Amino acid sequence: MPYYASPEQLMRDRSEYARKGISRGRSVAVLTYSDGVLFIAENPSSTLHKVGELYDRIGFAAVGRYSEFESLRVAGVRLADVRGYSYNRRDVTGRVIANAYAQTLGEIFTQQMKPYEVELCVAEVGESTEADQLFRLTFDGSIVDEPDFVVMGGQAEAVTGHLRENFHAGMGLAEALKVGVKALSAVSPVTAGGGNGASAQLTAEQLEVAVLDRRRPKRAFRRVVGAALRNLLADGDATPEEEEPPSHTAAQTPSLAQPGTPAGLGSPTAPDTIGGDDGGEGGTDRDSDGEAG
Repeated sequence: MPYYASPEQLMRDRSEYARKGISRGRSVAVLTYSDGVLFIAENPSSTLHKVGELYDRIGFAAVGRYSEFESLRVAGVRLADVRGYSYNRRDVTGRVIANAYAQTLGEIFTQQMKPYEVELCVAEVGESTEADQLFRLTFDGSIVDEPDFVVMGGQAEAVTGHLRENFHAGMGLAEALKVGVKALSAVSPVTAGGGNGASAQLTAEQLEVAVLDRRRPKRAFRRVVGAALRNLLADGDATPEEEEPPSHTAAQTPSLAQPGTPAGLGSPTAPDTIGGDDGGEGGTDRDSDGEAG
């Protein structure tokens, strides 16, 4: 007799497989603050990024298998660039990109044997705090519009609990960073076992931090690294001007979509044409905690 499994059992098995892979990764938190959106990721790698830029005022964060979410990031950059060039830059919104990601992940989850072990956040900064948008996408294509913050990967429930207790609207950049880092440090295996049962604080070298700053006229995304990040963690004040990316370059005509990817997203393996914020090439798919960094 040929092997048979019910569709319900197949979906349950795929969901369990993807959740296990995502839970092994280190957490990422995305928070709104008074001047935009803040990305905080526990990631000691300086080249394999979990956070990146998709378009002028749209950012991207992910956890899971690096090769999979990096291909999705590159496809999102290509979709945004081609849509903005073909129509108008105002037509590129976080909702459009999030919907394309949801369609792609849903097709992969239902049609391919192995689902993507990824969880994504697409963030768009608006003219005001009320206009900021955070979209959370799961491995099966589900999409949720979160109001204040998004936590993905690792011990997401524990980090979410810490943020619910300490987050409040209208925080400045330094305060929001401290709240997010404190929540990630409380559950991080790197800081566990601190003195007197208390967890230590994640350092600047163990973090990847970026912002979408609404005060910037065009490209809102900037990374916060080096002295600027250390000053913010030490109650200082710093302007996230640390890493100036190359000029924005329009993407070339997208290649044909690969199986499991809608034509609107283009090839998931196409080169990134944004520049300045892309992840490193090569390397292992996942470290001992389940992902790069």
